[in-house]
Amino acid sequence: MQALTADVISRTAFGSNFEEGRQIFELIRKQAQLLNQVVQYVYIPGWRFLPTAMNKELQHNYNQMQELIKGIISKREEALRVGKARNDDLLSLLIESNYKTIKEKEIGMSIQEVIEECKLFYIAGQDTTSVLLLWTMVLLSTHPNWQERAREEVIQVFGKRKPTFDDLHQLKIVTQILNEVLRLYPPAAVLIRSNKKETKIGDIFLPPGTTISMPIILLHRDPTYWGDDALEFKPDRFAQGISKASKNNDKVVAFFPFSWGPRICIGQNFALMEAKLALAMILQNFSFQLSPSYIHAPAERFLLYPQHGAHLILNKIII
Repeated sequence: MQALTADVISRTAFGSNFEEGRQIFELIRKQAQLLNQVVQYVYIPGWRFLPTAMNKELQHNYNQMQELIKGIISKREEALRVGKARNDDLLSLLIESNYKTIKEKEIGMSIQEVIEECKLFYIAGQDTTSVLLLWTMVLLSTHPNWQERAREEVIQVFGKRKPTFDDLHQLKIVTQILNEVLRLYPPAAVLIRSNKKETKIGDIFLPPGTTISMPIILLHRDPTYWGDDALEFKPDRFAQGISKASKNNDKVVAFFPFSWGPRICIGQNFALMEAKLALAMILQNFSFQLSPSYIHAPAERFLLYPQHGAHLILNKIII
């Protein structure tokens, strides 16, 4: 799943330069793995400035990543100046938009800010989608009736031909399943936010700079909003859409796997589209079940991963 979503996001972000993008994203993955090790240690002030093997590797990866992205950006900026720019990938759109803004208003994003946007797009769009697909296959393995219902819908809509974007809106059952997976296993189990100005929430006043933790997974599983079957996998609770899936939905937002409000994830539609396409093609070609070696142990490592991996047995469907 990680290989699939990494390839998709590489092509989306860098277009014809997706091979270079893949190198960059591999460096980002290494950084995330190293940082995950760092947070396991007891915090020691100034530790990150010490010339340890881990700190040296973190700095080396960072420098290499910066140079790769700067090189790609420089090529795109030069192509834009001579009128040979492409606009079929994220980086081209960012650079072109930024170029016009600077030209018209004399303000815009720095190269470093463009780099950070590309890195964020990858981190937010690659791992989250792969984790969503992974938990979806795990849950459909333990609920074969829903797997079969989803497959029947996919075959009815697409037959054996490749799924197309225009037909995705017809996948009602698949959409219900993905939403229920996002409810039970949101890729980001907790959201962290910081307010810039004094904020009042109910009777509580929060001074500027307060760090606020929003435990998505707890609210998604709260019987107050989801009923006594809150811990059960029941995709049909989303049969009438997200707005009517939970109780008191007119007063409380109880489902926000991609955050909510003005800071909602900009890649939400992209991630769901990719997940639908991938799942549809898997259902077309394979039935799947959990391997006897599978151990159910969700663990939070920035995102909600299966601690011991997700071992599945796939059987080719022959029609």
